[in-house]
Parts: sequence; C-alpha cells; structure tokens
Amino acid sequence: MSLKSTNQKETNVYELEIAIDSETFAAAIKKAYAKAKKKIAVPGFRKGKVPQSIIEKMYGESFFYEDALEICYPDAAEEAIKESGLEFIATNNVDVKKMSVEDGVELVLTITVKPQVEIEEYKLLKATQKKVEATDEEIDAKIDELRERNARIEAVTDRKIENGDIVTIDFEGFVDGEAFPGGKAEEYDLTIGAGQFIPGFEDQLIGHEMNEEFDINVKFPEEYTPELAGKDAVFKIKVHEIKVKQLPEVDDDFAQEVSEFDTVELLRKDIAKQIKEEKTKENETEIQNQLFDKLAENLKGEIPAVMVDQELDSEIRDIDYRLSMQGLNFETYLKYTGMTLENYREQARGNAEKSVKIRLALEKIAQLESLEATEDDLNELYEKYAKQYGMELDAVKAAIPEDTIKKDIAVDKAVKFVRENAKVTTARKKKAVAKTESSEEEKADAKTESSEEEKAAE
Repeated sequence: MSLKSTNQKETNVYELEIAIDSETFAAAIKKAYAKAKKKIAVPGFRKGKVPQSIIEKMYGESFFYEDALEICYPDAAEEAIKESGLEFIATNNVDVKKMSVEDGVELVLTITVKPQVEIEEYKLLKATQKKVEATDEEIDAKIDELRERNARIEAVTDRKIENGDIVTIDFEGFVDGEAFPGGKAEEYDLTIGAGQFIPGFEDQLIGHEMNEEFDINVKFPEEYTPELAGKDAVFKIKVHEIKVKQLPEVDDDFAQEVSEFDTVELLRKDIAKQIKEEKTKENETEIQNQLFDKLAENLKGEIPAVMVDQELDSEIRDIDYRLSMQGLNFETYLKYTGMTLENYREQARGNAEKSVKIRLALEKIAQLESLEATEDDLNELYEKYAKQYGMELDAVKAAIPEDTIKKDIAVDKAVKFVRENAKVTTARKKKAVAKTESSEEEKADAKTESSEEEKAAE
C-alpha cells in the first residue's frame, strides 16, 4: 500500500491518490471468501465447502472485490493519511479508479483537514470582574437558610389557621358533583401561602379550626389540564392538625448547634469567607468566558462545517449520556422541549462553532508558546482518568491515545497562559455625578486606575 500523490482541491480539502498492491488485495479477497463461504450454497457441494474458484466462476471474478476492499481500505487510508502529514478531520468521498486481482486497487480519497489558523492577539486580553465582597444582606440570607434547616415544627391547639401555618388535612375534589382523578388525599401537609395549590384554595383554609370539616369552592385556571381547565370545583376538607414552624433565635447557642463555631460573630465571618470564595470562583468562570469569547473573535481562518457538525454530535452524545443517568434520553428531551433534532442543531450551531474556534485558538497558542505535555503531566492525567472512570491504568492508556492526551494537556496550559497574561480589572458601580463637576476623590481614583492600567500594559 502506498500514497501516490497529495493534491489540495480547495481550502481544507485534499485528494489523496492511494494504491493498494495486488498481493495485499489478493490476501483481502481470501479473507472475504473465508468470511462469506459459509453462507453460499452451490449444488454438489456442502455448505461452507465451496472452493473460491467455483464461486468466482459462477458469479464472476469480481464477486469478492467489494468485501475485500472493505477489509483492506481502513489500513490503506490510515497509512496514506499518516504519510501525507495532514491533520485528518473527516472523509468526504472515496472514488475507486481501478480494482482487480492482477493490478490491485487505485482510489482517490477526498478528506477535510484541520484548518490552518492564525491568532495575533492573545496576550493582555481585557476582562472585567465583579468586586468580591460579602454584604450583610447576603450573610443574613445564609443565616436564614440555616434557621430554616434547623426549624422546629410545633403543634398549635389554641387558635385558628393563619397564613404561614402548616396544616394537615384530608381533601377530596368534585366537579359537577363527581370526584375527579388526583383530587383526593389524606393527612396531607400543606403550608398556607406557599402557592402549592390552585388560587383560592389555601386562602379559604385561613380562619378554620382543628377537627373542623367544611367545603371550599375554587375555579381551575384556564391553563390547567384540559379535563379541568376553567371548571368550578368543590373540595371537602377536614383539618387534622395545625402546626407552626419555629425558627431558632440567632445567638451563640444557635452558632454552636449549626456549626463548629462558638459565637455568631465567628459564624458570620466564616459565612462571609464562603460567599467570597464562591464569588471568586464565579469571577474566574466569567473571566474565562470573556477571554474565550475574545479568542474566538481574534481567530483567523476558515472553519470547515464538518468540524462544527462533529462538535454538535459530541454535545448531543454528552447530553444523552447525562440524561441516561436520570432514566431519560435525548429523544425524550426533544419531545419535552417541542423541538426536532434539526431545530436543536440549528439553534446550537453558533455555540458549537465558537467552541471549535476556541479549541483551535488554544491549540495555536500552545504551538506559538511551545507549551507541551511532560511525561509527568501525561502520567498524572492518565491516573486522573483511571480514578474518574474506575478503570485500570493500562485500560485507560489503551482506550485514549497518547497524542490525544498530549493535545489536551497543551490546551490546558494554553488556557492558563492566556489567563496569566490577561488584563483583568474590577468593575465599579457607576455613581450619578453632575456633568459639570466631579469630586477631587473621583479624580484621584481615575488617576490611580489609569496608572495601574499603564503598569499592567508594561
């Protein structure tokens, strides 16, 4: 097998002329015969015992050619692509020019290759981040969450139902005097004011007492299920219990109960620290997204449509896998969202194209900055994958080619390089200032910020 010539037909598209020698093709024909002979019946011969020459005499010398080509083509194509030095993306077409046992096979393979791209601006890319701070309101909200999780539910016996109470009730709904499916429950806990039931239901419970039996009248919303939409209904109610949620007081005892800290002050400081850590992570994600957007914008080159299609295919497989963890699949997801596969691919194409551009930009940066995977990097990532997927290390190495791992590591290093060389500023809240004047303090701030930007540029 050999590569006879390589010809560029258009941007990112090449034709490879490939020759498969007669000896290799003849061996493939024998394999095709061995695979097919068990299915071929010829009078006078037992099934599976018909000689190759008899079959070829009856059906023609080329009877096994197509199957033989399928056997030897993959190795021939792989060898030719490797010899060409081109970065293969996809096969466009295979055109067989000649095929015989005497002369072998000559074919033309048309392929799409990875585009040649350029990126000039990737250092000192600008990004903004939000100020990392924990406000009293945010800390109070976290404290309230802790209070809710540690609330006590206590029975109330000396008053009627009020908004915010938790009531245990039996109910059964009727439309036109007949009970309807799903309209009945016993000892159901309902929080008044939570909006769990249709409008008017919870409000009509207020003011009733424990052990009281009564009816409430409601109207189903027009956007409800077709069987009940817009219909009047009567619910027969019995109140079993009235309960109230008692939130704990925020004091040092509370702090000791819900955390490792002895005082509320220390608890609040720890919550503030957590909020800042969360915001720092959010900032990093947002900074990376801003930098990636700029890389995609700054990339120069013609992106083959097939690369975008492959990215979409990968995204769909990923979604399908994650949905399978929930007992669903991508087809079901499309039905829920009212989309067809074509609709989804069209809507997602823009983001898929951006993802392709970002990857190509990062690969180019890795090349320009000589960012490569070391042996330690390689082993560390293989071990990470082995642990992540619960596989033996050798099995992971066999499943994921070393070249793929090296490219991923180089891309990760390029991400870090872009981030470390970015120019990130903190966004400040705008203040209303008269156009005709500005305070000396604001002028000083502006001067300081300008000075910091100049230093960063240097």
